[in-house]
Amino acid sequence: MDAQPNWRAGTAASRLSYKNATIAVCAFNLLVAALLLHNYFSSWTRIAGGDQFDSAQLQYIWESEELRRAMEPVDLIRRVKEIEQEAYGEHGMATQEDPKQTAAVDLSNRLKDLRAGNDGSSQKALEEWRKRKMERARQRAIEKNGTSGAKTL
Repeated sequence: MDAQPNWRAGTAASRLSYKNATIAVCAFNLLVAALLLHNYFSSWTRIAGGDQFDSAQLQYIWESEELRRAMEPVDLIRRVKEIEQEAYGEHGMATQEDPKQTAAVDLSNRLKDLRAGNDGSSQKALEEWRKRKMERARQRAIEKNGTSGAKTL
């Protein structure tokens, strides 16, 4: 019995309980959160402080913003908005159908046309095709069973 280690033996300070482990993890999380907040706010002052740029850098930033604004196709955007307003203004939103509803009506019409187009000869051809398909499936099943039976012998 002396060879087995007694893990319960020891002082209360040497034992790690769930309460102590939880406190340690929470303290570590608070420390990490404090460091992250410190880094975030210290970088915020560097970004927000415009006085750190010299006049050449500020001039470069201002010119690049002006070029970006000049390259926007303002007239084209305005014309597209006008065309959209005209399209919705003339037809209105209430008259335009839902695309799913349109697709459902189209599918229903196609099915009706298909049923109307079916005559006795197409039904007969369909039945013959089904019979041939079933016969082929049976033949394959017989061949498969025949080959699997030969393998087991």
